[in-house]
Amino acid sequence: MTIPDVQNRPDDRGIGLDEVGITGVRYPVSVFDASQGKQDTVASVTLSVSLPPEKKGSHLSRFTEILDSHAGEVTPQTIPGILKELQERLDSPAACLRLSFPYFLRRSAPVSGASALTGYECGIAASARGGDVRFLISARVPVTSVCPCSKAISDYGAHNQRSHITIEAEPAAGTDCTRAPAWMEDLIEAGEAAASSPVFPVLKRVDERQVTMHGYDHPVFVEDMARGVTERLRADPRIARFTVTAASDESIHNHDAFARLSWPPQE
Repeated sequence: MTIPDVQNRPDDRGIGLDEVGITGVRYPVSVFDASQGKQDTVASVTLSVSLPPEKKGSHLSRFTEILDSHAGEVTPQTIPGILKELQERLDSPAACLRLSFPYFLRRSAPVSGASALTGYECGIAASARGGDVRFLISARVPVTSVCPCSKAISDYGAHNQRSHITIEAEPAAGTDCTRAPAWMEDLIEAGEAAASSPVFPVLKRVDERQVTMHGYDHPVFVEDMARGVTERLRADPRIARFTVTAASDESIHNHDAFARLSWPPQE
């Protein structure tokens, strides 16, 4: 019995597709860790290729086969090889890989030194067209922000809120992207430095006192946080371009606040 290959049939509508693939796949992966070498985590994975106008469809089972063949080895060192295999096995000029995953760093309280792991929502996006591979890394950084306006107009106190800063960055051309010259830690540190205070997994009373007073002494709007990240990252030669979004879950308003910018500025 001959089983028809329907996906491989021609299509006469003359419409190509930017991406065809699979998404929402949870898979164990290893990612680069600046201090430990690598970190094992579980990612939500998207794999795709471009589809020429003359082709009806793509063989989706091959995406999972390729991912499985690299099980435990989805690192910056192996991603170019995964993209190349996608291009070759799916007979496509372009391929994409996107990963979103929790990334953990040990954080110590500022006075007592009590420590535990803090999880950050991070991601890697990689694309290949021909032999040209591009990387984009991202991190969503939880922070605390104290309102400068509230501090200035109040007889005592100031309202504060949980905020988060999301950064997407592309390494500069000519840097060795497979060795991750700029990585999650760099984005996380830039976000935390721009806020009134980082957030911590463990705080003793002496730490809570210190964090509260430090935040009060460093009030910031969302505009300040976006600009603070920009000041730091635009001076980093390892980063070619980036987008930063600062957002606050407002504590006394019936709305949230955000500020976003791209660097270099978009025309």
